[in-house]
Amino acid sequence: MALTGERDTARRDTESLQPEVAAGARIFKGALVALQGGYAVPGATATNLIPAGRAEESVDNSGGSAGALRVKVRRGQFLFKNFATDPVLRAHVGADCFIVDDETVAATAGGNTRSRAGKVLGLEDANGVWVEIR
Repeated sequence: MALTGERDTARRDTESLQPEVAAGARIFKGALVALQGGYAVPGATATNLIPAGRAEESVDNSGGSAGALRVKVRRGQFLFKNFATDPVLRAHVGADCFIVDDETVAATAGGNTRSRAGKVLGLEDANGVWVEIR
């Protein structure tokens, strides 16, 4: 049925989310967070992760079941470490980079062993990569 008057429509901030944390996962504030099967996990070398953003808080669900806790995650542009053995270069600006762990990204998928992290926006120095996670 169509509206016939005002409605207080629920709204969410598109830059933040609070996914449920996977069983056994421990996520540190500032970590690159990914989704695995719909649950938040710290970034890691794996092929089935979906980038979620950066953890805004630390959450320890190492003794809990899947979904027992939630973690605040923010989407946007973040500075992560550059993987020394597969570094992101200036030539990669505008291309995808890939998750190595919860603080590091690489230039390639590592022979199809890494999931996409986001778009490379620039390099801070040899050790830092600005990544956009949407």
